[in-house]
Amino acid sequence: MTAPADRRTVLLYLGAALVWGSSFLFMKVGLEGLGPAQVALARLLLGALTLVVVMTVLRRRWPRDRRTWGHLAVVGVLLCVVPFQLFAWAGQHLASGLSSILNATTPLMTSLAVALLLPAERLTARQGVGLGVGAAGVVVIMAPWSYLGAEGVAAPLPALLACLGATACYGLGMTYMRRFVTPLRLPAETVAAGQIVVAALVMLAIAPAVARGPVTLTWPVVLSMVGLGALGTGMAYVWNTRVVDTWGAQRASTVTYLTPVVGVVLGILVLDERLHWYEPVGGLLVVLGIVVAQRAARAAGGAAVAVPPASSVGVPAPGAPVRRP
Repeated sequence: MTAPADRRTVLLYLGAALVWGSSFLFMKVGLEGLGPAQVALARLLLGALTLVVVMTVLRRRWPRDRRTWGHLAVVGVLLCVVPFQLFAWAGQHLASGLSSILNATTPLMTSLAVALLLPAERLTARQGVGLGVGAAGVVVIMAPWSYLGAEGVAAPLPALLACLGATACYGLGMTYMRRFVTPLRLPAETVAAGQIVVAALVMLAIAPAVARGPVTLTWPVVLSMVGLGALGTGMAYVWNTRVVDTWGAQRASTVTYLTPVVGVVLGILVLDERLHWYEPVGGLLVVLGIVVAQRAARAAGGAAVAVPPASSVGVPAPGAPVRRP
């Protein structure tokens, strides 16, 4: 690889990490003028529009059979419609940095879902240790002792559980994708665009019931939605695909470890959020658990899964073969 090409790949990698790490900041700002469901709807519409343009420019073909669209619809609901709304709702009550740390539990949820739903891929003892360490990290992040203190609850429990519910949806969605969509050998852009378009249509259909309420559009709100939708749910995915093509899925998946750092730093610098000691400590335990579980999976001949924050979909599993269209 030439030096300019390598620098370009590094820039794309860092750009994806920055955009995905900014997702929870974008959501937090967007909630100043929109309701949670409206945030989810805006990001999906802008993401769908962006990916339609990408499909057109790259001349990718859309799926033509109902079965494929049905699978993409399930993935779109599990990876986009439900978790996007859960994270947006939780964002009303949690610091953006804390949400980004909780989002880092996605690979753990995916490993657990794979073990439960794909009998051929049972957990090894080392994977169990990794999941146990990650689970301990989640407990530390949630800080159960704070619920007994005189100063009250550090973070609302329902909001914390909503974030974990969102990452559980990611785990189920990625497992479903691995079982039913990956064998179809579709181009990466087709999988991303298909599920985002379907998810946007689902959100449009349910919007009259869930996305009602006043709308206050200011420049910060509008720009945050553009960043969350067009960049985070659109272009950053394309950038990540290019990085995977150049570096391979294993190296490219390390973006998962950078995004919580970006989210926490931006929350402190931009939103003046306060970071409690147990949040980064728990986050480090989660990352340690992920590393242990993924290495154990690769040693056992499987493929561990790492997914960037709640703004991207369809990211290849570390160690999985790269599909070049």
